[in-house]
This record gives sequence, structure tokens and C-alpha cells, in this order.
Amino acid sequence: MKKVLVSDTLAKEGIEIFKNTPGIEVDVMTNLTPDEIKGVIKDYNGLAIRSATKVTRDIIDHAENLAVIGRAGIGLDNVDINAASKRGIVVMNTPGGNTITTGEHTIAMMLSLARKIPQATASMKGGKWEKNKFIGTELYNKTLGIIGIGRVGTIVADRALGLRMNVIAYDPFISPDAAGKLGIALVTLDELLKKSDFISVHTPITKETKGMLNAKAFEKMKKGVFIINCARGGIVVEKDLYDAIKSGKVAAAALDVFEEEPPKNKELISLSNVICTPHLGASTDEAQINVAIAIAEQIANFLTKGEIKNAVNFPSISAELLSVIQPYLDLGEKLGKFEAQLVKGGIKEVTVEYSGEILNYNVAPITISLLKGLLTPILNENINYINAPVVARDRGIRVVESKSSEPKDYTSMITLTVKTSEEVGYAAGTIFGRMDPRIVRVNQFTVEVIPEGHMLVVSNYDKPGVIGNIGTTLGNNNVNIARLHLSREQVDQKALVVLTTDTMVTEDVLSKMRNLPNIISVTQLEM
Repeated sequence: MKKVLVSDTLAKEGIEIFKNTPGIEVDVMTNLTPDEIKGVIKDYNGLAIRSATKVTRDIIDHAENLAVIGRAGIGLDNVDINAASKRGIVVMNTPGGNTITTGEHTIAMMLSLARKIPQATASMKGGKWEKNKFIGTELYNKTLGIIGIGRVGTIVADRALGLRMNVIAYDPFISPDAAGKLGIALVTLDELLKKSDFISVHTPITKETKGMLNAKAFEKMKKGVFIINCARGGIVVEKDLYDAIKSGKVAAAALDVFEEEPPKNKELISLSNVICTPHLGASTDEAQINVAIAIAEQIANFLTKGEIKNAVNFPSISAELLSVIQPYLDLGEKLGKFEAQLVKGGIKEVTVEYSGEILNYNVAPITISLLKGLLTPILNENINYINAPVVARDRGIRVVESKSSEPKDYTSMITLTVKTSEEVGYAAGTIFGRMDPRIVRVNQFTVEVIPEGHMLVVSNYDKPGVIGNIGTTLGNNNVNIARLHLSREQVDQKALVVLTTDTMVTEDVLSKMRNLPNIISVTQLEM
């Protein structure tokens, strides 16, 4: 008998699935403290959560028998995925279960913002009739700028087009053709900021998107723009938004998410032209039932049949094949993650070539793993082994898989070519020994790079003093170099330096490095 603990409120439809699955025993214990969870988790094989339970490394260390963690929803900020992976625990979520709900909430917020519905309601409840005070703004023929055309962004665009709005979008990781099929004009971020009457955010929170809408961004916007954020707190800098509203640059804002939840700083939400909800984007009866059913079925099927679906840290393949190709799955994901952070522009085409002994096995899961690595830095927690090919297809990314019988320098080799709207990037990798992934080629340079940790990829002219300047700059700023690999290209007198550092390098230090003599570019990667 497999035991499942449900530690957060889950719709009864999900609980019934557990109860009606032979071989599954379920306990519902909500509002447990972390210490209480640590005390009981050793008895369970499965854990079903939403956002309240924080599955920390400490809890995972006590989970002696835990095989699967299932999140009823998309976000997995409350799960230590790395710790779970090291323990061999599958982490699942339910992508798509609440996207319609979140998209509809965005539209509701936009309409309420334009017509000042919450303010008018409060006024009437206060016994007033202030008809002239709450004159609104039509959405018809206005321009909606959407930042991020993922699942939710696409839904918002579709609904906005139905309202006869003009929809433009900024998303560097979707092709213009794919956006055009949705009826959306793809523009640069600066164009979106300058042209939009309404701006709605629909990206994950990453190092690239954190603080994206800041004081400089607000300066570029139209006077009287409306801001909506139902995505993630921290993408909009709340202090800068407050200043922009007070100055009149921003007419009003609608917020469902905040830098701190619940927000302790009430300065922004106390403004009369800011409407807000307590992170309700996914909170409808239908969405709660959908994600509860989905996660209960996924956990039950995994525990009783070994089926893996919507896992964020595990591919959907048989145990027998996994034992053979696991090192290549790791290599493929690292190659994709490496190249995604190195190339510029929207990805249009991905070509994966396999050669050597790996051709004796089904390489399709490796391609999926590579796509997961390629898309994860772009879309963060929404990408897993199941949906990576679908996301690539929806974004207009052409994926070509080929096999080569030509002899190579290694027993098995994977080469990745990424064509974007701006350039073509190339990387190749292999396995050293039995388990250790290595990147052995970056564009025209031969290397031998361990793809892990904090990395810097430096392109430079092959002149004396470059390495010394790099080392001195990092050393003067207390950044320790863990590894360094140098490769030279005789034809065009260029070189490539790949560094691994003990800590992340700040933007200030990166700027100093980019200003060094003979430096062409410096790119920081997180592996």
C-alpha cells in the first residue's frame, strides 16, 4: 500500500481520486508546521501540495520513503527541486490547469482598471453618488502591450483581440511568424513601452525579468499608461511604480502579485488609482478542481504504474533505458541550457546531431532533455520533459534531429546548432568516463568545459595581457576563479575564455570586464 499525504487544501474531487485508486491510502493534514511535516513525512510515498507547504531541503532529508511530490498548479518556488532530484524524488506540477483562469483574471483587472469599477463600488457603498468622478477609458482600439507570450499571455491576447484592442507583444523567444499566427505584432521592448496604452506582464520571474518595469522603463512609456501585473511579484519595481503614478506618468495600476506577499508596505496599494487582489489569478472553482484532479491522477499513476507525467526533473522513459542514457540526458540538458544563455535573438531552429555508440539507443528522450535545457532559462519553471517539445512547436521553433555515421573524435557525441533571428550558435558535448558531461566545442573553438556552476564566457582578440587583465579584475573584486579554459583560433586571431567562478559576478564587475582592452563580449551563465 502506497501512502499519500495531502498537506494543503485540495478540491474534494482530487481527494476522491486517491481514495478510489486501489493500492493508495491518503491522509489529509493541512496547516502542519514545518516541524510537524518533518515528523510524519517519513511514512509517506507521495506528497500533494499547493503553495502553502514549503518543501525545503530539511523536509526532504526526513522523507525516507518519499518518491513523488505533486504541486496542484504551475509554480514550484516552494519546492527545493535540486534537493528532491538528488534524492531521486520526482517533482510534478500541472501546467495549463489554471492558465485560462489567470488569463481571465487579467482581463477582469484591465476592465476594472479602465472603468474604475472598484473605486465606484466603494464610493456607492459609502453612500455617495459621484458619477463624474469615475469617468472611464474605453478599451476599443487601444493598444495592449503584452510582455511574454506564453500560455497565459496567449490567452490574454486572444481575449483582448475579441475586445477589438490592438495587441503588440515583446517576447525575444518567439518567432515573428508564430506571433503573427496569433494576430499579434511582435515588437522590441522599447517599442512596446512607447506605443502601449495598457501594459500587461506575463513572464516568469528570472534574473532577466526581475525589475524589468523600473524607473527607466516608466520614463519610456506614454503619459497615462495603465499597468497590469498578474504574473509574478518583483517584475514590476513597486517603488518606481509608486513614483510613476504619483507623477502622473502612469494613470493607474492593477496588481495581483507583489514583491512581498502579503505586502507589508502599504504605500503603493493605498493609492486610490491602484486596484489589487491577493494573488487570485488561479483562484476559481474550475481551476482548483482541474489542478486537483490532474495532480491526484499523476501521483496515483506514478505510485501504482510507474507512469511519469509533467515531471520537471525527470524524463518520461522506461527504467531500463534510463539507466543507460541518463548521462546523455544530463549532457543534452546542459548543452541546451548553455547555448540558450549564449545566443542572442528569438530561437527559430534547433538542429541536434548524434553520432557514435549513442545511436544504438532511442535518442528522442535526449532531444527532449536538450529542449528542456534550452527553454528553461527562457520560461523558467513552466518547462518540463513533457511539454518542452510542445512549447518549442508553439513558439515556432523548428527542431531537426539527425544521426551521423561519420567518425568523430569521441565514442559518442551530441552537437547542437541553434539558429536565431540574429545569429547561429554551435556547441558540442560528450561524456568523459561513464558519467561526466563535457562541452568540447563552442562555435569554432575546441574546449573541454565542465558545464556547472557560475560561468563566464569571454570572447576576445588574441592579444597579450587579456588573461591577466581578466584575472586581476576578478581578483580585485573578490571573485575567485575555480576553473579556466582558453581556446585560440589562428585564422581570425580571436580567442575564447570559459571561466567558472565560486560566486556570481555582479553587473558592475561584468561592466568592468567588458571595458577591458581586446574584450569583445562577456556573457554570464548559470548552469
